[in-house]
Amino acid sequence: MVTTMVKLVYSAITSLDGYTADQNGDFTWGAPDPEVFAFINDLERGVGTQLYGRRMYETMVYWETFEPNEDESACERDFAAIWKAADKIVYSTTMKTVTSSRTRIERRFDPDAIRLMKRTAPHDLSVAGANLANQAMNAGLVDEVHLFLTPVTVGGGAPALLHPFYSNPELLAADRFACGVVHLHYRETS
Repeated sequence: MVTTMVKLVYSAITSLDGYTADQNGDFTWGAPDPEVFAFINDLERGVGTQLYGRRMYETMVYWETFEPNEDESACERDFAAIWKAADKIVYSTTMKTVTSSRTRIERRFDPDAIRLMKRTAPHDLSVAGANLANQAMNAGLVDEVHLFLTPVTVGGGAPALLHPFYSNPELLAADRFACGVVHLHYRETS
């Protein structure tokens, strides 16, 4: 029997100058239009477990209580369902409780535990938040990176890729959207 490992994937919506939020913490400039949102949903559909740092989890937990109304797009409704269906692990030394189902807290990032998950999980894993993603990249755990470059520069803030780490990824795809967003899909090479 051949065992295949699932992938650990890092995705981020980023400004052209490499930030996921500006110096004031604002990221509304990166809100995806329906075409980009549908593309992101299709990427997220294959993820069974999402790994979050505390701050990213606090941002994303919005989707747990999301109640769509007629003003909400089909993409938002779809994303909420995808988010709720996935298992979530929050890495935090300070968080006491979580406010979403299918969620647990881990006090420290353990690369060996992630390697075990990659060998045993039935679906891909995703990592969200630059700090946690950087830890995973430094440990050689990230298999693919999806960057959504938004046609705006913000001049500083929260970087999508932290330093230091060395990577020499292979470009697998580049997709261009009508709104000017470009999706870059990379595979990490060993």
